[in-house]
Amino acid sequence: MKIEQIYTGCLAQGAYYIESNREVAIIDPLRETQPYLDKANADGAKIKYILETHFHADFVSGHIDLAKESGGSIVFGPTAKTNFEAIIAKDGERFKLGQIEIEVLHTPGHTMESSCFLVYDEAGKPHAIFTGDTLFIGDVGRPDLAVKNDMSQEDLAGYLYESLKHKILPLPDSVIVYPGHGAGSACGKNMSKETWDLLGNQKKMNYALNPNLSKEAFIQEVTKGLIPPPAYFLKNVAMNKMGYTSVHEVLDRGVKPLSAEAFEFLAEEEGALILDIRDPKVFAKGFIPNSINIGINGNFAPWVGALIPDIEQKILLVGESEDKIQEAVIRLARVGYDFSIGYLSGGFEAWVNAGKETDSIISITPEEAYRHLKKNPEALLLDVRKKNEYDSERVEFATNAPLDFVNESMLMTPKDKEVLVHCAGGYRSMIYISILQARGYRNLINIQGGFGAIKQSNQFPLTDYVCPTTLL
Repeated sequence: MKIEQIYTGCLAQGAYYIESNREVAIIDPLRETQPYLDKANADGAKIKYILETHFHADFVSGHIDLAKESGGSIVFGPTAKTNFEAIIAKDGERFKLGQIEIEVLHTPGHTMESSCFLVYDEAGKPHAIFTGDTLFIGDVGRPDLAVKNDMSQEDLAGYLYESLKHKILPLPDSVIVYPGHGAGSACGKNMSKETWDLLGNQKKMNYALNPNLSKEAFIQEVTKGLIPPPAYFLKNVAMNKMGYTSVHEVLDRGVKPLSAEAFEFLAEEEGALILDIRDPKVFAKGFIPNSINIGINGNFAPWVGALIPDIEQKILLVGESEDKIQEAVIRLARVGYDFSIGYLSGGFEAWVNAGKETDSIISITPEEAYRHLKKNPEALLLDVRKKNEYDSERVEFATNAPLDFVNESMLMTPKDKEVLVHCAGGYRSMIYISILQARGYRNLINIQGGFGAIKQSNQFPLTDYVCPTTLL
């Protein structure tokens, strides 16, 4: 038996490859199918099952395309209803894979169809459990993503408590836990950076597996502090349940070179959004007016999902190479943004050479920022990190305006005053400024290196408690 975790850092997502006697099961595959096919071919094996722990909200799974291309059968747990051919397994049903077996454990709570897959080794001993979003390392899945009119997040949390108590806790301590996500995913609150662990250790360390925790206390804990999920989550669920366009068609449409004139025409006539995926430092020096910068080398797809509300928005891409464009189209497709319609051939340089209008963003060092604020007491210092980052440590006169809630944060950003913007390292501040500048804001200045550089400069007074937002 071979088990391989295929971890994708930008989504904090774990897919799994299980092989026994030249038969393969893939658990929760990403949209692009070729890596799984290549692994099976390298092993001289055939994909028999594509196992889905639930209808994912934070990414579009590759189950439909992979089933068509491999001949494998899609398997969901009890209560799942799909718009495509799939095996809807019974609770406790086992599937033979080579010399091992995989048991379906129905574990409702994160969603009602959520299920775990328990692998028995060649000797019939429980070896590993693939928990999807039911159980993470150090946490559990949030219970508010599948709320319906007749069911609250508290109801789902109650189901999750019973699932953990009756399906997970009784398993041997030696069982390896392979979750669907790690730290950074929006599907939980406080996940560990570790991507697997022994169940026995989780029984000691994970609050949700404390056998003395009451149901009421569990419900209170898992529902505390939940922020609304991004709008694209519900749309991803629908795509995973109802079906979607083949990723190959999405790639063909998105990786299409366009001249500067054709690019400009589509932006103006089709209402396409210009998404510049270059490094923030490069973007600041020059870009197409009204472009939004979300760098490909950061948490690209989750930020697109959080900040572009319409999943069917037509998107034009600006990047440094066709390889980067192709990567961007794939990563957009992973979260359901299937309507990339082309990219600027030759990149931003081609736009300049065509004599087109350009824009830029002022970017200064923390030392320059401090001197600037001293000379301009009316200027505002804006911290666009998450609230928990801001609460932990910040410049004492900074105002928190999280990028996550850009429409609300924009209301705290005056148009008639200079606003200096920082995040943790410079990635998010450039996104924030590019969005606002596209909406007519012209007095925004980026602080290079973000809070990390600000702290290192030893120029600004720092605090970890709420202070007035005036410069002393």
